[in-house]
Amino acid sequence: MNIVNTQIDDLNYQLTLEIAAADYAEAEKKKLNEIRRRAEFKGFRKGMVPMSLIQKVYGGQALGDAINDIINEKLYGFIQENNLRVIGEPLPSEDQPENEWKSGSDFTFKFDIAQTKELTFDLTKDDKVPYYNINVTEAAKKEMKENMLRQVGTLEDAAKAGEEDFVIADLDNGEKKVEDAYIAVRNVEGDARKLFLGAKKDDQFDVDVNVAFTNETDRASMLKLKKEELEGMNPVFHVTVKNVRTFVAAKESQDTYDKLFGADQVHSAEEFDQAIAARLAANYKQEADYRLSKDIRDYLLQKADIALPDAFLKRWLLRINEGKFTAEQIEAEYPGFAADFRWQIVRDYLMGKYGLKIEDKDLQEAAEAYVAYQYAMYGMGNVPQELIKDAARNVMKDENQMRRVTESVEEQKVIAAVKDVISLASKKISVEKFRELK
Repeated sequence: MNIVNTQIDDLNYQLTLEIAAADYAEAEKKKLNEIRRRAEFKGFRKGMVPMSLIQKVYGGQALGDAINDIINEKLYGFIQENNLRVIGEPLPSEDQPENEWKSGSDFTFKFDIAQTKELTFDLTKDDKVPYYNINVTEAAKKEMKENMLRQVGTLEDAAKAGEEDFVIADLDNGEKKVEDAYIAVRNVEGDARKLFLGAKKDDQFDVDVNVAFTNETDRASMLKLKKEELEGMNPVFHVTVKNVRTFVAAKESQDTYDKLFGADQVHSAEEFDQAIAARLAANYKQEADYRLSKDIRDYLLQKADIALPDAFLKRWLLRINEGKFTAEQIEAEYPGFAADFRWQIVRDYLMGKYGLKIEDKDLQEAAEAYVAYQYAMYGMGNVPQELIKDAARNVMKDENQMRRVTESVEEQKVIAAVKDVISLASKKISVEKFRELK
């Protein structure tokens, strides 16, 4: 057997395997004998089927299996012997010659193999990444105070409707009548909004609901119908305003403080102001920490300067996602994939460089944090710990979710280790300027 290695460049190889009949004859014979021992043909005892019949029925399978075994052995032997940091898996070359699949023939196979270069970079205090300290301003505190007081405010009757108010109305198109429809003025579209703005009790006007409420789900909900019932319906409704409701911000009081911060945590306007400043500072720190993680990641990727065999990777992605994505879709999504892949390489390198390990405890805590975050997204902030632990156990049984959790833990450990090694250049900045950063 002859193997020819053609190195295209630092990252790409083409391996040509020339397989003679003598290279696979013994393996082919062995596979045919194995099939014969198991084969059951009518009129023959098990294991006594003539080899000519086995060859006729299973010869192609035996030949293919024997050839594939040799290919796998030689390909992966080459990878191990040359210590290649292989990406993906070997792919048949685009200039693969035609082979006659017949026992006794010689075969030629060409495969493309790609790798990444070994990372060797170091980090020291000379490596600097900015850390942003966001200023807490009086304007920001005022805005947060207004928003918080509105959060615990109440709906009260209003003389006329404003942008943030609600109109309670009866709707009637002669065929369908809806009583006490609750309509948020801010959700009304087009010219119809002018009719609702400033509307007062007992006002009447006509509205084309298809134009005023283009979202079918919202429109069906308002009319108390199923979405399929909207089709063919007369969309012009006569609106009779029954009431107008407006959100009135809560007044500062002990009851309001307790609702916002918990019982007996804030007792005065001064302490309210201090609590708002503290919450803003905590929010800003969270934003700054997230930005720091991003900037460290970008800095590390720039420092590592990882070259990828892009053409090979695009072919590989298309192959493993056959039927799911087109070549055009792979091309469009490739920059994001390449960035994530480079970060994975850097992350793996630094996990090894700094001797970082992931313990079961790390994964458990990360899974619980993930579950708690999911609950919080649905406005459930006080979920019992036992319920979170049960949900986290289910997360840890899900392969896809656990892969994301593991990657998150790795990233946290790498970022924490890098922060201890490099220098963080503190920079003061306004929240407006901070959010303009790219």
